Amino acid sequence: MTQKVDSKVERNLPWNFSVNLIDITFITLAFSIISRETITPLLISNLTDSKIAIGLVPAIYSIAYYLPQLFAANHAERLKRKLPFVMVVGGLLERVPYLFAGLAILLFAESAPIIALLCLYLVIGLGALGNGVATPAWFSMIGKVLPVNRRGIFFGVSEGLGTLMGIIGAFFVGRVLDEMGYPLNFATLFLVAAVFMGISWIGLALNREPESPIVKEHIPFSHYFRRLPAILRDNHNFRRFLLSYSISRLSTMGVGFFIIFGNENFELTGADVGLLTAILIASQAAMQLLLGWLADKRGHKANLTVSGFALALAAMVALGATDLRGLIPAFILLGVGLASDHVSRLNIILEFAVPEDQPTFIGLTNTLLAPVVFLAPILGGWLADYGFEALFMLMAGCGLAGGLLLFTWVKEPRYHRPQPISPKGKH
Repeated sequence: MTQKVDSKVERNLPWNFSVNLIDITFITLAFSIISRETITPLLISNLTDSKIAIGLVPAIYSIAYYLPQLFAANHAERLKRKLPFVMVVGGLLERVPYLFAGLAILLFAESAPIIALLCLYLVIGLGALGNGVATPAWFSMIGKVLPVNRRGIFFGVSEGLGTLMGIIGAFFVGRVLDEMGYPLNFATLFLVAAVFMGISWIGLALNREPESPIVKEHIPFSHYFRRLPAILRDNHNFRRFLLSYSISRLSTMGVGFFIIFGNENFELTGADVGLLTAILIASQAAMQLLLGWLADKRGHKANLTVSGFALALAAMVALGATDLRGLIPAFILLGVGLASDHVSRLNIILEFAVPEDQPTFIGLTNTLLAPVVFLAPILGGWLADYGFEALFMLMAGCGLAGGLLLFTWVKEPRYHRPQPISPKGKH
């Protein structure tokens, strides 16, 4: 049975590689147009003076994305084919709400900015919830249709191509911000992004997924959750990874405030915002291609180590900037840090587990990270209200500490055979 599935995967590899390339490329392009690092923070700064309100965007996204994954993982493990479930959730919850975000901005941004802000939070939360519920099943499907020695290059090429397309989109963003009046400019960006999300969904739907040869039997949620502590207790390297990566992820607390820092200190125009967005996207694109290849050759731990160090250095460079040109290397380093994380943060989890346990490992990891990724940007917003120096210094410290722990304390999981979770929760 395994050989049959393997031969089918090999035969459909060019097709599945291509259609997943469409999916990831266009959804990456869509999110670059409404970038959570540049465009969305600027929009919120027009709706309210509160910097905590800006920090709430990644906080809401993170909590809605991470928390439901353990519940979704229990369901995903029982599905012989993951694609139908992913198509429904990834379409109705993850993509469709962004269409309504554009309409809400157009209707309420001037007359009722608080309503527009609440609508934006709701859309971001629904989109993240759809993404979070679908992720264990989707990534398990990716693990089925793409062999382990092709996943790194796939994510490098797909996200790299999407961000390269986003460079053109960034100059479109700059033109829209400068030439269209507020709030039509931001509404247009969200509506265009929703169209590209629809194209990505078509690519998702075209996957040729084989049935899983092994699926878990239904178990009650109470029993399912009782097994989870044993995973952490028995897998020392996975536990070390979670702690090290959590510290590193705290360094993302300041990511959404780089553009606000630049805008308040250097009075950025729409063209300046487009330029910095393009630089961020270009550095992500270039590094994702390189880091995808590196991960296939050396493993994903190295990339996550690079991510922590790059985000720390970005914060220190930004603090020293005295004009727009001084911000450019900070945005390049920011792109390197984000690219490293995007390529490897989920891929590395697959290598801690056997295929039938991968949804649980993904869900467990993301659920345990939820408090970190929720509180970090809120803390960042609170610090930014008092000044950017404390925010960027703490960001740098967390990135350096997390990077060092990943480098020295965590073993590369690719070189250690994973063991299945026993029915009693022991390896």
